Amino acid sequence: MEKFIIISNLIIPVIVFSTVLFGATKGISIYETFVDGAKKGIATVFDIAPTLIALMMSVYILRSSGLLDIVANLFKPITSITGFPKELVPLCIMRLVSSSASTGLLTDIFATYGPDSFMGRLASVMMSCTETVFYTMSLYFLHINIRKTRYTLAGAIISNIFGIIGAYILTLLLF
Repeated sequence: MEKFIIISNLIIPVIVFSTVLFGATKGISIYETFVDGAKKGIATVFDIAPTLIALMMSVYILRSSGLLDIVANLFKPITSITGFPKELVPLCIMRLVSSSASTGLLTDIFATYGPDSFMGRLASVMMSCTETVFYTMSLYFLHINIRKTRYTLAGAIISNIFGIIGAYILTLLLF
């Protein structure tokens, strides 16, 4: 176990040192390249800030208004047939929109049921098997000016559904 800790502590310094060494051997001005990248990063932050603010506001409204619970109740017939915990439906929905909001719901699940409970384990596996579709699409597509998404949204939602199903099956089999 100590070997893994030593290796994990060395990974980032080795990558940084290797990058600097590679740039120096190729004659690249490392500091100027870093500063130029930082400038572009700050410009990107200012470009995407309105999108992030809009997403955060919508997540807050969903959680505060109770609409998330109403939508979760619409899935009651499916959860009763499949045995999927109805308490995790809000997490499934919120995961599509915001990683930080779904992490907040995850901590609520941990506080209520415990991280080592079936619910806690399923929620953890589910968080790893799904993606924040709306956040990712709005952020990246907006940044590179893609307006026609074609089948991206449908494909991403279908992938999330299969991620949730896979997480449920894996958790049932393993725990």
